[in-house]
Amino acid sequence: MKIVVGKAKPFIKWAGSKRSLLKQIQTFFPKQLLEGQIEHYHEPFLGSGAMFFHLAEHNLIRSAKLSDSNSDLILTYKVVQKNVDFLIELLLAFQAEYDHLPVPEKEIYFKKVRETFNQEGIDFNYETPSYAWSRRASQFIFLNKTCYGGMFRVNSKGFYNVPFGKQKKPQIFDPKLLRTLSGLLQIATLEQADFQNVEKRLEEQSSENTFIYFDPPYRPLSATANFTSYQLSGFNDDDQETLGSLYRKLHERGAKLMLSNSDPKSENPEDNFFEDLYQGFSIYRVGALRRINSDFSKRGLKNELLITNYEVKDLDVQ
Repeated sequence: MKIVVGKAKPFIKWAGSKRSLLKQIQTFFPKQLLEGQIEHYHEPFLGSGAMFFHLAEHNLIRSAKLSDSNSDLILTYKVVQKNVDFLIELLLAFQAEYDHLPVPEKEIYFKKVRETFNQEGIDFNYETPSYAWSRRASQFIFLNKTCYGGMFRVNSKGFYNVPFGKQKKPQIFDPKLLRTLSGLLQIATLEQADFQNVEKRLEEQSSENTFIYFDPPYRPLSATANFTSYQLSGFNDDDQETLGSLYRKLHERGAKLMLSNSDPKSENPEDNFFEDLYQGFSIYRVGALRRINSDFSKRGLKNELLITNYEVKDLDVQ
């Protein structure tokens, strides 16, 4: 079965997005997924959603439970799913107003939106849908497309603190793309949750016809490479080990599993952290382009790990 990377690309920028790796990753999909035997898909670290959109666009999954610990990320997905036309109206206003500003005033405008986003987030109601949801989602997307590097990072107080990106005329959104993605999201249930909740959700359905993809914050390759502050709490080695333990539990339940992470051996050939943690599972390496690093000399092609609980045979996928 041949699958090409389609048009349903992510609508936000996100560190670690798998969009550029999809062509490689799909060669490691379980055969049950390609043969239409998978009923349910879970993705506990949703991020940019590149994997989900790819699978949904090609009708490889019939239902999905998508989650992330980032409240604003999940809120934005919910707005795209349920209220995309109103969101587009708000983004049109953002785009028009921003495009007509001279460059020096663009940064002032960006900082005002960032300040509003942070202040309104202190007591924001993430539980009850309202007009405020669409407004906050539009701010989230605007900041994502006009900040430095498309990053999402918060400080010790939980405030979004990424600086202005200095782009002269960024495309804040694509209305056709948003409507396409809204359609694909109709098969999904979205939830702000810790990754461990996937075990509870799996109790509600059969595990044998389930595919779960884990794309956690990557283990840093060096002391200066740590970039996990998407939420106030980070993601350390203890969290990686908790995830490894969960992976084994879900394997015992019969689900098909795939996990991405950094390859420590790229920096230290003696680092067996993941080999030890996922002993007994299949570990593969794929080449990935790293774009986020304060040291430009350390950007470029690096290996990443793909860990599966099934063996990959020769698949006719490209």
